[in-house]
Amino acid sequence: MKQKKLISRGGDLALVLAAVTVGIGMAFAAPSLTVPSPASASAPVSSRVGTVYAKRAAVPTPAPDAALQARLDADKAAGHASTAADEEMLHGAYLARAGDCIACHTAKGGTPYAGGLPLGSPIGTMYSTNITPDKDHGIGTWSYDDFATLMRTGVTKAGYTVYPAMPYPSYSRLSDADMHALYTYFMNVVPASAQANRENGIPWPLSMRWPLRFWRMFFAPTPTPFAAPAGMDADVARGAYLVEGLGHCSSCHTPRAVTMQEKTLTDDDSHLFLSGGGAVDGWIAPSLRNENGGGLAGWTQADIVTFLKSGRNEHTASFGAMNDVVVDSMQYMSDSDLNAMAKYLMTLKPLHPDAPAFAYDNTAATALMAGQPGSAGATLYLDRCAACHRANGTAWGTAFPALAGNPVLQTNDGTSAIHIILSGGSQPATAQQPSSLTMAPYAQILNDQQVADITSFIQTSWGNHGGTVTAADVAKVRKTATPVDMPGQPDMRHAEPGQGANAQASGTAGGE
Repeated sequence: MKQKKLISRGGDLALVLAAVTVGIGMAFAAPSLTVPSPASASAPVSSRVGTVYAKRAAVPTPAPDAALQARLDADKAAGHASTAADEEMLHGAYLARAGDCIACHTAKGGTPYAGGLPLGSPIGTMYSTNITPDKDHGIGTWSYDDFATLMRTGVTKAGYTVYPAMPYPSYSRLSDADMHALYTYFMNVVPASAQANRENGIPWPLSMRWPLRFWRMFFAPTPTPFAAPAGMDADVARGAYLVEGLGHCSSCHTPRAVTMQEKTLTDDDSHLFLSGGGAVDGWIAPSLRNENGGGLAGWTQADIVTFLKSGRNEHTASFGAMNDVVVDSMQYMSDSDLNAMAKYLMTLKPLHPDAPAFAYDNTAATALMAGQPGSAGATLYLDRCAACHRANGTAWGTAFPALAGNPVLQTNDGTSAIHIILSGGSQPATAQQPSSLTMAPYAQILNDQQVADITSFIQTSWGNHGGTVTAADVAKVRKTATPVDMPGQPDMRHAEPGQGANAQASGTAGGE
């Protein structure tokens, strides 16, 4: 869209600016847009629209904890052999990244793992807790058994049950070795922070903890470490362990019952697991199953790995809470683990096997290029969006997300598309994609009907199978939509442990 702003965090701003300059010119003038595009439904976007920037050499995976890695490297250079304790701490640092602990347990601008992040829920606002080894406000007095009990059953050292915002039903599948490595890392590497825990914003009587005990009894599984079914491929089994357990992907991507539990925690005959969840902070978590109609059908294993590592590929780009997952967690994971996760996701059968596959339709592109948009939504799209996403909806590789065939636009729920238009969107900077691309919000520029018109157009053009939306749908999303974080605003969730403010917060109650 016209209001995109480009910010470089990796030194390739000139390269991206060049790409955008070329892109904006071609979006309105390129003869290639007057012919059917893409050449085939299966051809990768880059082969259809041309490569607009040179490929960089392979980028190393960043260390899960750079300070710890540097210290151990210095010890090795000094001739000190690595110990079993060193290896366990490194493994724990990796697992903490894989579990995305820092994203939830760090307030914006705050100290990593010191808690205070507000978590919205139907019953009120919860605040994540301090999980640093501080003895007064964190877990500094916790034994390994205390830690493992919380992770597997949701019961704290103090004896109360945490709210299921903490995904302990998923964490219950961790192996004993991985659980101990996590404990070792948090107790011996993460710096202690004296930040007090905040009072939850949940009104009485919903704030009472004792009902959570019964919720846990009915809906939380018996803590059992993951065991691969007989005959399961080793890579698929590793992927299942990470996706179903530490990665807790189901927390967002599986539908929940009215009593708030995930309808299933593992893949079963219902095919509900990872079939798409409800709204998370106003964003809809899409299906991760190998299916059409909003899932991963048509993606290769490499496509999935690229998305998890960088937050973007030639099919789509991450948004909302998934940005933090990519930045804080997935980009730190090994290629072997990401490939295992991707291989597992590709084994998940569709919930809706009859959903039609995406097939590109050139009708909308032809009309736009002929200067005959034909609808208010198409006219607004040509004016506001085509410079970056192109008249043919295929955009520019991974620079800007394609709209044609984008999984987010293949369902009848337009919430995420509406939210992106109102609030703006952000493609985060990662080691693999060091330029952060931000689309400024349109909430103050477009009214509800205009946003509805654009959303309906992009969800039903170029062969997309999404549905139309109304001004009333937009008004509902507008009530809670907030502008995307713009560049220059610090977010210490992406900092290394030990960085950030250590300000005191009011209250003493544990947030979870």
